[in-house]
Amino acid sequence: LDFETKRTHSLLLEAVNKYVDPQFENLRSFKDWTSVRVTVKDIDEPPEFTSQANMIDVQEDTRVGSVISSITARDPDLINSPIRYSIDRNTDLERIFNVDATTGEITVAKRLDRETAGWHNFTVIAMEADNHAQMTKTSLSVRILDVNDNAPELSMPFEAAICEDAKPGQLVHTVSVVDKDDPQGGHHFYFTLAPEAADSRHFTLWDMKENTAGILTHKNGFNRQEQDIYFVPILVVDSGPPALSSTGTLTVRVCGCDRDGTIQSCSATAYVVSTVLSPAALIALLVCILILIVFVLLILTLKRHRKGHMISEDEEDMRDNVIKYNDEGGGEEDTEAYDMTTLRSLYDFTEVKAEGESVTPELHLLPQWFQNPDADFSIFRSFVCKKLEEADADLSVPPYDSFQTYAYEGTCSAAQSLSSINSLSTDSDQDYNYLSDWGPRFRQIAGLYSGNQADDGS
Repeated sequence: LDFETKRTHSLLLEAVNKYVDPQFENLRSFKDWTSVRVTVKDIDEPPEFTSQANMIDVQEDTRVGSVISSITARDPDLINSPIRYSIDRNTDLERIFNVDATTGEITVAKRLDRETAGWHNFTVIAMEADNHAQMTKTSLSVRILDVNDNAPELSMPFEAAICEDAKPGQLVHTVSVVDKDDPQGGHHFYFTLAPEAADSRHFTLWDMKENTAGILTHKNGFNRQEQDIYFVPILVVDSGPPALSSTGTLTVRVCGCDRDGTIQSCSATAYVVSTVLSPAALIALLVCILILIVFVLLILTLKRHRKGHMISEDEEDMRDNVIKYNDEGGGEEDTEAYDMTTLRSLYDFTEVKAEGESVTPELHLLPQWFQNPDADFSIFRSFVCKKLEEADADLSVPPYDSFQTYAYEGTCSAAQSLSSINSLSTDSDQDYNYLSDWGPRFRQIAGLYSGNQADDGS
């Protein structure tokens, strides 16, 4: 049903009784008619596009702001609400095109480039101005037509090599061209030597058709000693319109060859021309180089780690930095294990030399401490007695006293024993006057020993 096309519909309905009892057939007709009128109510419908062109052709050099097409839509409802147009930016992220919200005109917002993108597809939305929920979408495709705006260029490689004994007319290199443009009639290029090389007596150019050209030798033989590199400028022109041109330079090296014409060396260094590597061979070469680099880095890392580990072990192992002196009481070797003069210099010992004996310094006996009769030891005596009473009263300890046994040491040493046991017999023979020469730090102990020695003498 379409309210805008036909608002009412009239129907004539007939009802017939197909199964009539024969005894009532003569009474009357068993069917009836009635008319029915159907009224269609209007509802709000979305807009409808009236233009059917979904593909637009645009020249590549169309200026920004130019109108390339327009779309129209109408409201099929009786009230005929105004329509507003917009572009779904999810389909035109680069915002290359714009549409007028009122008229529906589509314009170019950015410069077009067929070599970058030859097609553009986006969606246009038409909606009622009074009710944005009522909308309709349509897709548009824009094809960019090519314009000759890119000059042709020589394709790789730009270097070639010839033998010194090359003959005239020998093909040196085949030149090919690349062009980003795509004219409808196809490419057609024209080759010639650049004006500065038009009168060259070394090389000539031969147009081989099919958009290629050959560089031929023009003289008989070359001499590397005179000139080992030649630069050949080549001018290439396309068919346009408009016709564009560019100049590329081909570098020709003069090389030494063997009898078979195989190149051995070029210039002063060895130069061998090999065939162009295939992509698979090039990838394999790159993989090998990468593996080699990784292997070298792994070796360097292991060496550095091992070196750092050894250094850390040396720093942690303190045994190498400890000097052990196990000479005390060892006998005749204890005075030769280290330099005794360093120790003697601190106390300024006097060397005693006896007649008929070798010059051997003798150490003074260590000073012995004598109790000063004027000293008060009552504090220490009371402390010892207190600890003794605590030990006797403590039931957790054994009921016996512990004792320590101190044996003699250094019986075979030239310095004799360091123990103070049985040393009282030699105290009277020891002269302690040298203690006063040790400085103010030993002044008090020198006074103690000097006073005891004076008492003993009296």
